[in-house]
Amino acid sequence: MSGKAIENATLANTLDQTEKRRRITIEELDREERSALGQFMTPMDISCFMANMFNDIPGDIRLLDAGAGTGSLTAAFVQECCSRRKNPRSIRCTAFELDDVLFKHLENTSEDCKSITKNTNVTFTSDLRHQDFIEAAVAALDNDLFDDCSLEFDAAILNPPYKKIRAHSRERRLLQSIGLDATNLYAAFVALSIRLLRLGGQLVVIMPRSFCNGPYFRPFRKQLLTEMTLKQIHVFESRKKAFGDDGVLQENIIVHAVKGKQMGDPIQVSLSKTVNESFTPHSASYEEVVRSSNGETFIYLPTGSSDAVLAEWMLSLPATLDDLDIVVSTGRVIDFRAKKFLRLKPEVDTVPLIYPCHFSSSLVDWPKLGGKKPNAILDCEDSRFLLVPKGYYVLTKRFTSKEQRRRIVAVVYDPTRRDAERVGIENHINYYHAGGKGLDREIAFGLMIFLNSTPVDLFFRQFNGHTQVNATDLRTLRYPDRNTLVQIGKNAIEKIPVSQTEYDEVVRGLLPPLSTS
Repeated sequence: MSGKAIENATLANTLDQTEKRRRITIEELDREERSALGQFMTPMDISCFMANMFNDIPGDIRLLDAGAGTGSLTAAFVQECCSRRKNPRSIRCTAFELDDVLFKHLENTSEDCKSITKNTNVTFTSDLRHQDFIEAAVAALDNDLFDDCSLEFDAAILNPPYKKIRAHSRERRLLQSIGLDATNLYAAFVALSIRLLRLGGQLVVIMPRSFCNGPYFRPFRKQLLTEMTLKQIHVFESRKKAFGDDGVLQENIIVHAVKGKQMGDPIQVSLSKTVNESFTPHSASYEEVVRSSNGETFIYLPTGSSDAVLAEWMLSLPATLDDLDIVVSTGRVIDFRAKKFLRLKPEVDTVPLIYPCHFSSSLVDWPKLGGKKPNAILDCEDSRFLLVPKGYYVLTKRFTSKEQRRRIVAVVYDPTRRDAERVGIENHINYYHAGGKGLDREIAFGLMIFLNSTPVDLFFRQFNGHTQVNATDLRTLRYPDRNTLVQIGKNAIEKIPVSQTEYDEVVRGLLPPLSTS
């Protein structure tokens, strides 16, 4: 066997050993405990995929692996560097892992990396830190406790923990001390890693797709887009196939970015069920991926030319909600707080209370007796602030199941179908209204038809990768003008309930053609 073949076999064996450690760890550590800590181990095929995303790397690499686990990402990075035609001279890896069990496996992986590079012209050294990454990074950046010059990096590869940070927690205070306000550990890990990268340094990271939109991750999204240039984004079409053995429920993407602003280069956006199947990246302009609307900046993920055409079509629509004098809000009735006002059945002095379970085809179907949800809310002076006046409202579900055909599910509340001067709308519903009052009848039906159409659903999925539909997301959409909504509504009212085919036919018949050529 040639020297190169021996080297390749050694590298492959190291990756196999690291993957075995990952699988052993999954068995050793209780899944519920790992989930509570936000720990999800990176499969070796995904680790190698991530390592391959790095561009040309310098002769001497300072690598950061924050939340290293068993060392899968480090091992994959070393294997990638040793396999490239132009090898680096040295790799110095700084890896952080707090868990005792994982740290022992990390030490073994590090020793394997040292062994395999002995047969190459690459020198590998490691600085394994059995400590809290947030604490160490904040100290280094703050320079109050010590001046740690070693914490500056050319590359960072990470699968950070996914866990919310409590408002008054120690982690939150540490981050705020250096001007960061992250609400989730993964956002904190990535934000700190960005600060520790040198100008031109590269970041490859697994992140939940949910960071692409919504107010929750607005500060984190702003930092990422301000300090980094996006280079490549890979979308996993199936979360179960990519991370199935670790019970990951979030829809994940892999992001490759470079520190500093390097405008002009396209962003490669790709899609696959797993990293082992073939796919063709879509080359998108920066403006196709990073879009601003109504004061919000979202990250869109067009994975093909048809997605880009659809986005242009949607964004060319003439109206915002402000233009239409329409407002979208979240339902006021939080049931556990309003419990004393709720009734299972309609009674004297009650009015309808609408839950998602009352959504039917195009309309609210109320009441639904015999179920667990209340159907009515007391209409009295103390509850009046929870109610809205009689009128036509468009309601959308704030949460949908992953299997549901449409992400946006809209219905009309028709006040002529029930005798009530007011109505309660539960908090799991968004509702469109005209300054707190009902919409014009034709506008309401036209808006409902538009929101339920396939083009809107496909476009919405480009920047919304989870099952939550926030009022903020709906505000950022563009809409047909008032006259067009009225015409759509007039054409649809007599046909209610409307099928999906009819939704789409009405919308396509009255809006500019959507070209997919």
